[in-house]
Amino acid sequence: MVVVTWRGREHIGACLDALETQKSPHRTIIVDNASDDGTAALIRGYEVLRLDRNRGYAGGLAAVLDLVRTPYVAWLNDDAEPDPTWLSELETALEDDPTAAAATSSMLLADGSTQSSGVALTADGYGKDMVLAGREVFGFCGGAALVRTSELRRAGGVPASFFCYYEDTDTSWRLRLNGSRVISVGPARVRHRHGASTRLGSALFHRWNERNRLLMLLRCAPLFVALRELGRFAVITSLLPFRKNVPQAANFRVGLRLRVLGEVLVRLPVTMVQRWRIGWRASVSRKVVWRDWGGR
Repeated sequence: MVVVTWRGREHIGACLDALETQKSPHRTIIVDNASDDGTAALIRGYEVLRLDRNRGYAGGLAAVLDLVRTPYVAWLNDDAEPDPTWLSELETALEDDPTAAAATSSMLLADGSTQSSGVALTADGYGKDMVLAGREVFGFCGGAALVRTSELRRAGGVPASFFCYYEDTDTSWRLRLNGSRVISVGPARVRHRHGASTRLGSALFHRWNERNRLLMLLRCAPLFVALRELGRFAVITSLLPFRKNVPQAANFRVGLRLRVLGEVLVRLPVTMVQRWRIGWRASVSRKVVWRDWGGR
């Protein structure tokens, strides 16, 4: 069980209390991203990997992977509270389905509505939360999921440089390229304080989302899809100064979009090497995965 936290003083206690009630035996490792708000005092007594700086959710997961010796590794947000049977439901699902490399949970909001029961892949390569549980899905939501450790390592681990967002969709894509499936487990329920750990809608939120989507496509998608979406992003950015009634959302700010493009271009050489390695490991072609899941 891996819980990544950063300045989680206000909510990590409820998460850890819920983990204490789990029916399934487990080892909990907390990755503390150099919190400076008193979180360290709250998690004293647990097994903690304290990082020297904030490496984000993706970086925290990547940093701890070498310490995991169990067949499965659970990812859990520090603002999530799992039901007592959450972990056992996920374990049973993977034990009953050897072709599945990951199982995703039913993430519920405070009002009881479903935030996510898995991730779909849109026609333009965005990851989108699904709300229909109990079926095969394209990908898992990294806020509460269980992954086969061996398959995660075989797929190349967690993309630490993503920092935050799309590390789960990118990982799911690589698992599928390796011939594995992802399943949604309805009875594995988690209450999620959505947005407690990050500021949804902020400039950073949109920067990470847009950048990491493009990097994920360059790593995992058919090349024509990746280049199409990169080109579309660049064209929209160039036309925004000439448009009227531009939406106020941060992802329509020209400066933010130019920064995204700059970060993608700077990382392009390394990303293309990663693309080659992912393709070399793959047993299923990128075109097949896109045909089966893109826009479904």
